[in-house]
Amino acid sequence: QAQLVESGGGLVQPGGSLRLSCAASGLTFSSYAMTWYRQAPGKERELVASITSAGDSTAYADSVKGRFTISRDNTKNTVYLQMNTLKPEDTAVYYCNAKRPAGLQSSYIYWGQGTQVTVSS
Repeated sequence: QAQLVESGGGLVQPGGSLRLSCAASGLTFSSYAMTWYRQAPGKERELVASITSAGDSTAYADSVKGRFTISRDNTKNTVYLQMNTLKPEDTAVYYCNAKRPAGLQSSYIYWGQGTQVTVSS
């Protein structure tokens, strides 16, 4: 059974940093593209950053470019999100997502349970 477990969230002051981790089990991690999403209260879930299965390409939301870095370690089945220069508007529950094609029109998709990030003074 595939499982994604996020960790590393917490309360941080504006301008501070946090590093989120997402540990995967029960799936062939190196076959999955990994994505971090976030959802703030009253808002829709939004894509934050993604990384290819091999880790050779990344993409970011405009709101986090230059501040957040996504990376992965396929030997540890873990994806990371380094968040620097945090702002109050980064406050949200952060979710880890794993996805790989399962055919021409379908995919295997898994979600973690989320970790809360609160940026406040």
